[in-house]
Amino acid sequence: MRFSHYIIMSQPAKPKNQKTFQAPRGTYDILPDEQIYWEKIYKTIKEVFLFYGFGRIDTPVIEDADLYVRATGETTDIVEKQMYLFKSKGGDSLALRPEFTPGVIRAYLEDGLSALVHPVKLYSWGPLFRYENPQTGRYRQFHQVNLEVIGSKAVANDAEVIQLFFVVFRELGLKAINLHINSIGCSECQPHYRKLLLGYYKNRADRLCADCRRRFRQNPLRLLDCKDEHCIQLMAGVPQMIDHLCEECHTHFKSVLEFLDELEIPYILNQSLVRGLDYYTKTVFEFWPDGEQARQGALGGGGRYDYLIKFLGGKDTPAVGGGIGVERLIAQLKFQAIKFHPLINPRVFLVQLGELARRRGFKIFEELRKANIAAAAAFSKDSIKTQLKLADRAEIKMALILGQQEVLDGTIIVRDMTTGAQETIKQDKLILVLKKRLAKKIINQ
Repeated sequence: MRFSHYIIMSQPAKPKNQKTFQAPRGTYDILPDEQIYWEKIYKTIKEVFLFYGFGRIDTPVIEDADLYVRATGETTDIVEKQMYLFKSKGGDSLALRPEFTPGVIRAYLEDGLSALVHPVKLYSWGPLFRYENPQTGRYRQFHQVNLEVIGSKAVANDAEVIQLFFVVFRELGLKAINLHINSIGCSECQPHYRKLLLGYYKNRADRLCADCRRRFRQNPLRLLDCKDEHCIQLMAGVPQMIDHLCEECHTHFKSVLEFLDELEIPYILNQSLVRGLDYYTKTVFEFWPDGEQARQGALGGGGRYDYLIKFLGGKDTPAVGGGIGVERLIAQLKFQAIKFHPLINPRVFLVQLGELARRRGFKIFEELRKANIAAAAAFSKDSIKTQLKLADRAEIKMALILGQQEVLDGTIIVRDMTTGAQETIKQDKLILVLKKRLAKKIINQ
């Protein structure tokens, strides 16, 4: 058999050990069906925060690693265990952003925000990165909404940050979210309390977990932040910080609780709450869902950090802030079976038949967008039956039918999908006719 006149086509050989790519462990893709939650949350926080006078700030996802070491604390879990560290080609030591506040304060000092009228109120939205064991509610890349009020020691700002998160929860339809709150004092009363803690744990230190034995030596306040069951049992008789606050911290905390009572925000006084970051002072708080969902962890939290800005090289400037995790917020929305309508809900469906109609259809579709009439179309489909089925499946009550003859005549057919009634109108009258019909439908509903 001779093959000289044939070209043999064959599939290329599959490479040996061909790699199948997957998202890195602890990360995930946000698919189109999920975007409705993200869009609704962002729309809600933007409307609420802008109304209350917060301006958006976006900081880089990479920063000098020393910024987090100094601000967050050398002995915190974030710095010791969870930061993604790398060297740039120029030899700089950089870190992927594990939290928002240090970067926002760096920008406040660097970009001249300290010269603005105070308090400076800022909000952020974006991804954070922490290397930890991935599990339900915990990811290595996750997203957070963040608030900061810089330049005020007023109790009202503590309450404002807490209230705004509860406003967001209510706007999204969430219920059964609990506020846990505590005061961890200031530089005046914390040293005395640390001595009390050391005295309490002195004869118990050998029974602590490895992390807590290190905390006992380096940062005893964080002994109260341990999640180890055995360490929690050892906390049973620990001295309570609230009983050892200085007069200023006691008055401040009492006033915060009075604000929450006035705002009708229920709270749980959690005297073991200290938060896991070294810069907090006075008020600290966390948001927890009820019941089984609490196992996934807090939705978020925050507190006052009156010494951080001076510690990073600025003037003595008080501040308060907080954040909520978007993934955990979405998990809670799903758990409570809260659903949202798409932000764009098509009211009309454009059907086009033939190449000439398809080309003209693109222009009409853009005219609908400019007129703020939400529309849908299937430009890749040829069959009128298929296109009308798609309109029906999407529960769209009005179809616009454009064929070759209509293009030549400058007309278009308006079809009522419920009754089947049709009317042919001039294309230059389409927007006016649609607005009248859609307005009438809204009134009749």
